[in-house]
Amino acid sequence: MDIREYKQIANLIRDNNTYKVYDLLALENFNVSLTELYQNKSTGGHSHDNTDEVYVFIDGNGTMEIGLKTFKVKSGDLMLVPKGNFHKVYNQGDKILSFWAIFEKYEGRGKQNF
Repeated sequence: MDIREYKQIANLIRDNNTYKVYDLLALENFNVSLTELYQNKSTGGHSHDNTDEVYVFIDGNGTMEIGLKTFKVKSGDLMLVPKGNFHKVYNQGDKILSFWAIFEKYEGRGKQNF
């Protein structure tokens, strides 16, 4: 599926002056999340104690902080975020920085409480 199709079936979970975030909850255990980060903005940054995360950059360029290291990122780059590592993305380009984040669902983000 392309991004247009993805957006039609995903849930828009955040829409503000920093970014748009869409979650596709079709899989039982994993979330496929699309972020469209606006120019000269950054994500809030966070870490997960119990889950790894994979970032796949689709369009644009910027930097990604993982733990104590900072990496330049661009379309086609894949970044692995081991559990427990603080991570944050910065858009330093002249257009929207788009990326997929793929992670195991957790309480409060896709995982249902029963």
